[in-house]
Amino acid sequence: MAISAWSDALRRGEASAKDHAKSSLERIASTDGEVKAFLTVTDEAAQSAAAAVDASVAAGGELGALAGVTAGIKDNLCTKGVATTCSSRMLEGFVPPYESTVTQRLWDAGAVLVGKTNLDEFAMGSSTETSAFGMTRNPWNTGRVPGGSSGGSAAAVAAGQCDVALGSDTGGSIRQPASFCGVVGLKPTYGRVSRWGLVAFASSLDQVGPFSRTVADSAAVLQTIAGHDPRDSTSLDVPVPDYLAALARPIKGLKVGVLKEAFVDGLDPQVERSVRAAASLLESLGCELVEVSCPRFQAGIATYYVIAPSEASANLARYDGVKYGYRSPDADSLSSMTARSRAEGFGDEVKRRILIGTYALSAGYVDAYYKKAQQVRTLIRREFDAAFEQVDLLLTPTAPTTAFAPGEHENDPLAMYLADLLTIPANLAGLPAISVPCGFDDQGLPIGLQLMAPVLAEERLLQLAHHYEQAADVMASRPKAPLVP
Repeated sequence: MAISAWSDALRRGEASAKDHAKSSLERIASTDGEVKAFLTVTDEAAQSAAAAVDASVAAGGELGALAGVTAGIKDNLCTKGVATTCSSRMLEGFVPPYESTVTQRLWDAGAVLVGKTNLDEFAMGSSTETSAFGMTRNPWNTGRVPGGSSGGSAAAVAAGQCDVALGSDTGGSIRQPASFCGVVGLKPTYGRVSRWGLVAFASSLDQVGPFSRTVADSAAVLQTIAGHDPRDSTSLDVPVPDYLAALARPIKGLKVGVLKEAFVDGLDPQVERSVRAAASLLESLGCELVEVSCPRFQAGIATYYVIAPSEASANLARYDGVKYGYRSPDADSLSSMTARSRAEGFGDEVKRRILIGTYALSAGYVDAYYKKAQQVRTLIRREFDAAFEQVDLLLTPTAPTTAFAPGEHENDPLAMYLADLLTIPANLAGLPAISVPCGFDDQGLPIGLQLMAPVLAEERLLQLAHHYEQAADVMASRPKAPLVP
C-alpha cells in the first residue's frame, strides 16, 4: 500500500499501526534467513512506536506524515540506544548516545523503526559483500548480490520487509542497489538532507536518501527528511518545496538529455535496450529527447577513486582503539595498540582504500593526485552545468549490468569499482539523481533507469520519474520471485 493510501486508511480507523508493524516483523522473520538484509531487528521498539501511533489515532490526535510507516535504517546512521556498527568489527557493539537528524525526523513524523540494515563495511563497496557480518542476498535471486553499499536497505524494501528504508550514497550506493533490487532509490542534492549522525566515509560526497517501492513514497520520505540542519555545516539553508504536489505536474515539453557517454562498450545490451525503450516512452509522453555529451563523464570513476579514499583516510583516522571502537587485546605499547586495532578491526576493502587515500595525500603526491582530481571534478561539474543549459534532465542507465554473482569480482577490485561508473559523476557534481525500475533481463533480474537533474531540482526529478513509472508500470509484468511480494 502506498504511503498516501496507508495514511488515509489509518486516519479513518481502517488500519492499525500495530498490526502493520507486526506484519513487517513477521515478514522479516520469515524471509531474512535467506535475504539477510538486517543486522539488528528492533522488535520491541517497533511495537511500542506503533502502539503510540494507534493511541494517537484513538484519541483523535494529530498524526505525522509517516505515521505507522515501517522503516529500515542503514547501519551507518546513528540511532540512539540501538547498535550502529557500519558492518565493521571496528564498531561492533557500538551504541550511539544520540540520534541522527534524518532518523529523528522520521520518528517525529510517526515512522516506525523495524531494524538496522546491512551494508558494505563503512559503506565501501558495491555488493554488500564486504560486510563483516555476512553478505546480503538479492530477493529477486539469492544467487546474486543486492548491490551496495546500501544493499541491506534495498533488499529489505524489495522483499517487503519494510515500507521504506534509508541509505547513504557516496558514489551510487543508493541508486545502484535500487537498480539491482528493482526498487526506487533517490540521492538528493548534496546538502539538501542533513548528514549529522551519518558515520562519515567521504564527507564531500556522502548524502542520505530513501528507498521505496514507488516514486511517490520516496517523495514523501524526502519531504520529511529534507531541510536545513544547523548541526551540519554543509546543510543548505533553502526552502523545501512540496515534492508530492510536483508529481502531478505535466511533463509535456520537458527536454530530456540522453547522455552519449553513458552508452559505451561494456554496457549490457539488455540494459541498453530497456533504457532506450524507457527514453522512447518518455518521448511518447510528450518529452523532447536530445542527445547530450559530457566528454569527461567517464573520467568520474578515476576522479572519485582518488577523492573518496583520500577523505576516507582522513575520516577513519579517528578509529585508533583509544576512545571507542575495537581495541586489540594483544598490544604492548600505544603505537602497537593503534596499529593492531586498525589492522584487526578494519576489513580488506577498507584498508585498501585507506592506503590509497593516504598515498594520494602524502607529501610529494598530493598535487599530482588529490589536487588534480579536484580540478577534474570541477570540470565535470561545469560540463553538467553546460548540459543543463540545453536540457531539463539527463537520462542514463543506473548500472552497466544487472546484479552479478557473489565472488564474481572478488579478485578484481577494479571490475567491482566499475559497477559505479554511471552513478559516480552525480556525486562529484552534487546533483540529485534517482533510479527507477525500467525492465528485466532474461534472467528475471531488474534493470534501473537513472535520471539526473540540476542542483536542488528534486521536484523536476520526481515529477518525470513518477510519470514514467505510472506509464511503464514495469512491475505489472514482472517475473516471479518467491521473496518479492
